Amino acid sequence: MNSLRLQLRFLLPLVLTLIATAYLVLPLMDSLTLRWFSRDLNLRGSLVASALSDSIAENRQDFKTRRLQTLIDRAAQDERLVGIGLCSIEGEVVRRTAGFPPSLTCEKAREIAGQNESQLKLEGGSVQVGMHPINGDSGRMADLVILHDLSFLERRSQDTQKYLIILIASLGLAMTLITVVVAQLSWRGWMAGARALLRGEGVLMPMSPLSPAASAPPELAPLAADLRARLRDLEDEYRRAQGPDAEWNPERLRTLLRTQLRGDQVIVVSNREPYIHERGKDGVIVKRPASGLVTAVEPVMRACSGTWIAHGSGSADHDVVDANDRVMVPPGRDEYVLRRLWLTPEEEQGFYYGFSNEGLWPLCHVAHVRPVFREADWNRYCAVNQRFADAVVAEAVVEDPVVLVQDYHFALLPAMIRKKLPRATILTFWHIPWPNPESFGICPWRREILEGMLGSTILGFHTRFHCKNFIETVDRYLEARIEHEHSTISFHDDDTLVESYPISIEWPADSEIATWAPVADCRRNVRERFGYGPEHRIAVGVDRFDYTKGILERLHAVERLLEKHPEWVGRFSFIQVAAPSRSSLEEYRAFQDRIQQVTQRINMRFGSTGYLPVHLLAEHHEHAQLIELYRAAEICVVTSLHDGMNLVCKEFVAARDDEQGVLVLSRFAGAAREMPEALIVNPYHVEECADSLEQALRMPAPEQRERMASLRANVREFNVYRWAGRMLADGGRSRLRDRIQARLKRHQRA
Repeated sequence: MNSLRLQLRFLLPLVLTLIATAYLVLPLMDSLTLRWFSRDLNLRGSLVASALSDSIAENRQDFKTRRLQTLIDRAAQDERLVGIGLCSIEGEVVRRTAGFPPSLTCEKAREIAGQNESQLKLEGGSVQVGMHPINGDSGRMADLVILHDLSFLERRSQDTQKYLIILIASLGLAMTLITVVVAQLSWRGWMAGARALLRGEGVLMPMSPLSPAASAPPELAPLAADLRARLRDLEDEYRRAQGPDAEWNPERLRTLLRTQLRGDQVIVVSNREPYIHERGKDGVIVKRPASGLVTAVEPVMRACSGTWIAHGSGSADHDVVDANDRVMVPPGRDEYVLRRLWLTPEEEQGFYYGFSNEGLWPLCHVAHVRPVFREADWNRYCAVNQRFADAVVAEAVVEDPVVLVQDYHFALLPAMIRKKLPRATILTFWHIPWPNPESFGICPWRREILEGMLGSTILGFHTRFHCKNFIETVDRYLEARIEHEHSTISFHDDDTLVESYPISIEWPADSEIATWAPVADCRRNVRERFGYGPEHRIAVGVDRFDYTKGILERLHAVERLLEKHPEWVGRFSFIQVAAPSRSSLEEYRAFQDRIQQVTQRINMRFGSTGYLPVHLLAEHHEHAQLIELYRAAEICVVTSLHDGMNLVCKEFVAARDDEQGVLVLSRFAGAAREMPEALIVNPYHVEECADSLEQALRMPAPEQRERMASLRANVREFNVYRWAGRMLADGGRSRLRDRIQARLKRHQRA
């Protein structure tokens, strides 16, 4: 029935079109045929008149001679001629043949001949009337009226109509048959493809490296992607419809772990630890490092109650661990285990400062700093990766733990873990950008790094663009089978799904928000601390002291703003929080010195007694201090030159429960794709950045509220638990498929 309806949708318009075509074409063909034949008959009449003109001229004294009548009768013997009449100058019919109607006068013949169709209806049928002048030496002597039979034209027109109708009918029948066949085949193909999509085959499940061969046609790929996205949206809508508890939060993540991962062990591996124990004047103090990775992953571990393996770098880290180098964190809540590894100064120099931050970091960020690769650094990198792999194996209490490998410090780790724990589910997330194949080709150990990363079950990046770059890099440098449709890479019989998981932050709980001071109090405290007046406007930037963060570019923008708009001098200041980072590296020391110099130059140029346009806070700030700055500032400036995501912009949005403030965001930060309501800028374009600062300073409160409300809704919904949930859910589906396949193999062997 559905197939018949589909065919009728094609056939009815086709039949109607053919009928309309015949209705329009047949009269047109009749008109054209009559016009063509009328022209031919006029030519034939002219020839007859020309042939008789000499004889008529010889008898011009007496047109009633018998000889002239005989000539006219002989000329009228043509089967297509009905009759011929000779009209004198006076308009009298002086000679006529037997077929010439007596009622047809010369005047009437001239009138009919002057019309377009020049037809006359007689009892025997229609005739074409033609009047042709007979000219002599002294001018026109007479007119010859020639009547041509049109009955043959009507017969010819009927034949033409018949053949045309047959042609149109045959063409319509052929088109109908083709349409029915194509519609039937298309319907069956689409139904089979739709059923394949509903079964989870083919293009619907690109995350499934073990899915059977695709049976859905490739043209259904856009529909599959839309369907998958819609299913996720429906799931989220359903969750939200259940009430506040349906949002992505720690409890929902725990539920997902119990259902998707069945309470399996979760191990996180990163270089930076979530809590650092330092010796202070009053004993051991605990700090949280200024790291986007820690900000994103630490809430996940509190929800999972797993084990975090990291490098112990604090001065009191040794003092607080047990005999197995473990300590429960967070302090006082003891929600998960932190396992610390100890690196020698030589290992830290080669692994962290050398290969990771002088090699991979500038290589991936393409931030105009040349990467440096040394053989000794590479050897340390390999050795430290192996030490962390051994630690994962030691901490694993099952054969198939879920291991979350974090960032570029451990590119070799997935393959090393896979070698020792082949059944483990390894989820690697690359927190920084991935360059194009040409840029990555600079690395001398590009093959080893790619092979190490392809030990992952799932390899995550912030954006689809970074995923695309990675797949193209593998295609350039490794012999691997790549399924672009499914975003999977098969290497050494292992499948790796390459997927984008935009990272985010933990949305602050109501209990935490209740501890925040009101925005007015935060603003007053900050203004008093820096000596600002009550109407002073504040912009803030929060970063590590890193050349990829665009700190220098935003200082130039502030300087240009004060140049173009001197009315803001004394009324506007920029506060830059820059946590010291990697100060032992020459590039970072030189960068920090340059920032200090530019800051001093701007302050000397525009500053005055009691007023500094730029405040550079080159020290670590606790989370509560940053919240106060975020809530006090009118503007938050994030001008990364190249960033995987950048969570500062999301922290600023989360802190503004008053729905005020403006976010100025670099187009080269991954967050720019999720936060279009911010003022998106090119950090390299100083004029554009300065103009955006001016726009932010003058933006009316209603517009700020509209933009900030949209940003807050987005960050709240797409929080860190959603990021982790998507990745862990994909890992859970992969584990389920592996277990089903293993069970089938056991049954086959049995």
